[in-house]
Amino acid sequence: MSLAEKIILTAEQYLQGEETADFKHEYQDGEVWAMAGATDNHVTIAGNLFVLLKQHLKNTPCRTYISDMKVQVEKADAYFYPDVMVTCNPKDQANTLYKQHPLFIAEVLSPSTEAFDRGNKFNAYRQLDSLQTYWLIDTEAMRVDSFTRAQNDDWLLHSYTQTDEMVEIKGIEVKCLLKELYEDTLPN
Repeated sequence: MSLAEKIILTAEQYLQGEETADFKHEYQDGEVWAMAGATDNHVTIAGNLFVLLKQHLKNTPCRTYISDMKVQVEKADAYFYPDVMVTCNPKDQANTLYKQHPLFIAEVLSPSTEAFDRGNKFNAYRQLDSLQTYWLIDTEAMRVDSFTRAQNDDWLLHSYTQTDEMVEIKGIEVKCLLKELYEDTLPN
């Protein structure tokens, strides 16, 4: 994300501008910033996860989205483009511009966005009552940090780092080997 291009808009102005923008922007509390391009590993990992989820959730009420669908976090006055998200809420199917009730969100990390994805963005995402699992996926090492919402609204961290370790997404009951997420990635 490039904060050099930051401008202040209302949420309505932001949404109107995104309809005709040449590239994507994220929005939080009046601030707008352009999204940066992604590396080969970033795109490959997001694609692998999307395909896995799409296949697993076939013939269910759940929908899987990759990078071009916004999520609205109303309580944080924010709109973000998660790398991958899943929603099973029928209200989200009716809204074609953004989703409001994701169960799962994954962000594939890059050096320029990692601090934001772990910090302010995660703080905003935690305000989504529907969100059960948030993944941060490293592109430079085989590692997934999985945050799962507990009954008391605490978030529990489990880090997956072993190639043959089974990673799990609670709420939609998806499991796969860690190495499947990193299939076809380039060594760093």
